[in-house]
Amino acid sequence: MNKELITAQALAEILDLSVETIWRYTRENRIPYIELGSRQYRYKLDDVIKALSSDTVSEKPAPYETQPVKKLTYQDYLDIPEEPGYRFEILEGMLIKEPSPNVAHQRASRKLQRILEDYFAEVDPEGEVFNAPLDVTPLDYNVVQPDLFYVSGEQKMMVKDERIDGAPALVVEIISPSSGRKDRLQKMRIYRKAGVQHYWLLDPQQKTLECFALRDGYYALIASGMDEDVVEHPDFAGLSIELKSLWSK
Repeated sequence: MNKELITAQALAEILDLSVETIWRYTRENRIPYIELGSRQYRYKLDDVIKALSSDTVSEKPAPYETQPVKKLTYQDYLDIPEEPGYRFEILEGMLIKEPSPNVAHQRASRKLQRILEDYFAEVDPEGEVFNAPLDVTPLDYNVVQPDLFYVSGEQKMMVKDERIDGAPALVVEIISPSSGRKDRLQKMRIYRKAGVQHYWLLDPQQKTLECFALRDGYYALIASGMDEDVVEHPDFAGLSIELKSLWSK
């Protein structure tokens, strides 16, 4: 193994460090690496060990450490090497890593995107519906990749070449087994603070759709359904979503 090229994940496990530490050492050029492509790095274990042999590698804070942990920015996010099979976001300055979506997730996402694209093409031709992966920076120290989102024609100035810089009019997060707490707590709080007017939670496992809207600065549940219900949204006249179509092939 010492002569083989290994990933940051494998290196972290061998050295008993976090992947975030390996990335930091990579960015700081403290360890040797080979760049295979854009933001794809590989390592030779023996070379890394030699480079770190003069360092004391520890992830535990000093006993009297008082400096706050640095909050990550969009630029820090751009410096993170890609890891196949994982998605990355920054929530309130903290790096979040989770597995890529499963088949049920992607199936529901694709079908709902078609519905939203057809609807908004009629009512707001200048608007756009996007899907992940695409970076959105709704607030400082936050980089998210919503599963689906709609930027209205009035918001088109926030559409940049590399990202969406602002709060979309509608964000849809599709809940995976690993993302429920994040989507219902962390992301909901971030989207509320950013002023995202409409936030939907779609759960393919539970076969539910919950539609929240900002009311007096807080999210209120204004439409929902499950299984084979038909959800009609009061704020989007004429929008009708047959949920059973989202769960089928």
